[in-house]
Amino acid sequence: MSSSALPYRPHNHQACVTQALADARAICQQHNARLTPTRERVLELIWQSHKPLGAYDVLAVLAEDGHNAAPPTVYRALDFLQQYGLVHRIASLNAFTGCTHAGKSHNGMFLICRWCGNVLELTAPAVSSAVNTAAAEESFRPEDVTIEVSGCCPRCAADNAHD
Repeated sequence: MSSSALPYRPHNHQACVTQALADARAICQQHNARLTPTRERVLELIWQSHKPLGAYDVLAVLAEDGHNAAPPTVYRALDFLQQYGLVHRIASLNAFTGCTHAGKSHNGMFLICRWCGNVLELTAPAVSSAVNTAAAEESFRPEDVTIEVSGCCPRCAADNAHD
């Protein structure tokens, strides 16, 4: 079972958070980038759920934590985390989710459950290859590819099967 399939299966979610923070520290150290306590907390908040969080969701939790953070602080932290490949922006939800392939160059592909809101980062090299091939046939050079697929996750499908 790949770790990217975890939102739909029981697992030790704290292990996801712990691994994401360890990856972030290593990636930032490798790039000589500063993972400030605020940036680290924003990443931790995003990883605490498999549901993407918007900037104002993050801001609300920071306020509960006692941080005196303003929206620009959160947006700067999210920009930093995106820049280093630690989070992805889910455009259709205007929200952010943790990257399960932090530090690796890849196309972001997501399965988004419209019922529970969980997001699964999909690993599908054939899809990435097909997009790049189709773009090349049009002499187009993609710089950023994000594919978002909305639908029903296995858990919600099972829950709704009895309706």
